Amino acid sequence: MYLPGHFAVDDASSVLDLLRAYPLASVITHDDAGLDANPVVLLADADASGTLLRLRGHVARANSLWRRAGENGCETLALFHGAQAYVSPSAHPRKAIDGKVVPTWNYSVVQVAGRLRAIDDARWLRSLLSELTTWQEASRDNPWSVDEAPPDYLQAMLGGVVGIEIEVERVSAKFKLSQNHPPQAREALARDLQAGNDAAREVARRMLEAPDGAP
Repeated sequence: MYLPGHFAVDDASSVLDLLRAYPLASVITHDDAGLDANPVVLLADADASGTLLRLRGHVARANSLWRRAGENGCETLALFHGAQAYVSPSAHPRKAIDGKVVPTWNYSVVQVAGRLRAIDDARWLRSLLSELTTWQEASRDNPWSVDEAPPDYLQAMLGGVVGIEIEVERVSAKFKLSQNHPPQAREALARDLQAGNDAAREVARRMLEAPDGAP
């Protein structure tokens, strides 16, 4: 990934926050059949310092992704995308000075490279599904629990999926939030985005919180 210094993020907690806010990743593998990409919700596990250790998820048994791991695992790349938005030059202060401004696109992405392995174990899957469900249901007034499903039905559902786990080897994070522009310009562009949709407002929030990277 092309990664200019002013867009690079090495803060472990910021990376972990994005993975947990946007857990649907594109899991990319490659073998003799070629490239393959699958959308998978992944649960991020980290140590006490926030350093990413592994990603856990599950796929349909009919999905060839887990078979690609083979007995010894395989290389994979998981791509996580945060909020993104078009940034118009119309709000840039320099527009009124010399007009030397152009549109751009702001976004946050994290790439996690590691070794993928398949886990075909009902107990492991049950634990993972309970964690995922508890996490996603936490904000609901009446959160649903895996235990509410009839045992025989749940057992049948577990038989239709296979677990996957990615042991993390390398993490690259790029938060492109206009850090290459002066703070005054970044603030003006963020204010303009605040009038947009939810994704634009989220990008605006991140732009205002981003450290100054302007030359």
